[in-house]
Amino acid sequence: MIEINLNKKMQTSKGILDLSLDFTIEKGDFITIFGKSGSGKTTLLKMLSGLTKPDEGKIIVNGITLYDSQKKINIKTQNRKIGYVFQDFALFPNMTVKENLLYAKNDKILINQLLEIMELNLLKDCFPNNLSGGQKQRVALARTLALKPDILLLDEPFSSLDIEMRHKLQDEILRVHKLFNVTILLVSHDISEVYRLSKRVIVIENGSIIKDGKPSDIFSNQYTSHKFSAVGELIELKKIDIIFIGIINLGNTICEIMLTEDDVKEIKIGDKVLVASKSFNPIVKKIPII
Repeated sequence: MIEINLNKKMQTSKGILDLSLDFTIEKGDFITIFGKSGSGKTTLLKMLSGLTKPDEGKIIVNGITLYDSQKKINIKTQNRKIGYVFQDFALFPNMTVKENLLYAKNDKILINQLLEIMELNLLKDCFPNNLSGGQKQRVALARTLALKPDILLLDEPFSSLDIEMRHKLQDEILRVHKLFNVTILLVSHDISEVYRLSKRVIVIENGSIIKDGKPSDIFSNQYTSHKFSAVGELIELKKIDIIFIGIINLGNTICEIMLTEDDVKEIKIGDKVLVASKSFNPIVKKIPII
């Protein structure tokens, strides 16, 4: 069990934001922290890892207090058993893949196991500059797992990757989660990614938790009742005579759907939309950015 009760004043582009979060996480859970930029998602991860000090509150992981403002407890980052995978990978450019992993944990048996699990054996003698973005991400993940963390923090780890590589690494994350039974907190703006990976979504807005539940409850059922649904992006609108056609990107598939005049009034190009179907009549609803 992970207990989190934290308060922190944040400087944002809109002024001072009071970040106030209070929730618990079950061991081995996979949770996504979701919300607009500047809402406090990354600050939360940094407070959990010890990189940022809260103003007040407490963090308790499996009965061990990592931070308590009243008791003046603040365990150092290196002693928290919390792994953090950054967006920029943060690999040492002058070290090979294997040396990067050994720097994290000087345990050759464990490192060789991780190289095998993450399919990095053929790349173990390569330097980061010779790796693709997806390969660097796998190395960063393996290096973090070498620390055998109780919690794995992922800050938009796939945001710079193409769709094919993103899906492949999502598979890797799911495999790692099952194999290591590690508690994972993911920050993501990709709704389809959230659906695929996480069991629970915590939505933060203006520094507070406004929603907490299953992805299907957070993103789908609040908009419409349906038998089939998919989340996509409206990339083009056409009008043919009196008919409107919406061109929607569903992952790596482009579809054309007939829209009503009322639909067109509510959505614009670039909007995230929910495409749902009741029997054979598709329904398209805009998903508010939260």
